Amino acid sequence: RKTRRAAGAACATAVAQRLERVYTTDLSYAGAPAIATLTAACDRDALRFYTLARNVNAKTYSVTAAPKGAQSGDSCGTLSINQLGVKSPTTAGCW
Repeated sequence: RKTRRAAGAACATAVAQRLERVYTTDLSYAGAPAIATLTAACDRDALRFYTLARNVNAKTYSVTAAPKGAQSGDSCGTLSINQLGVKSPTTAGCW
């Protein structure tokens, strides 16, 4: 589970980085591509075990990675990161 969680966290972080690039060019997150485009570079296993989503508006965003399938019972649950770099959950070992 730790390896799959690490892949899910890496994918969520990669999506956050892509959103930051959108903000750099547009000065807004609102025009960000769909999640399928944002996760195109993610490891396929990460997408097998996590459902990624993004919620954006002009100045803020959040990216979530919800465990599914064999990962659904993971003790860390849904991983999230926002435009401030705040990660949740804050439990040691989840990120």
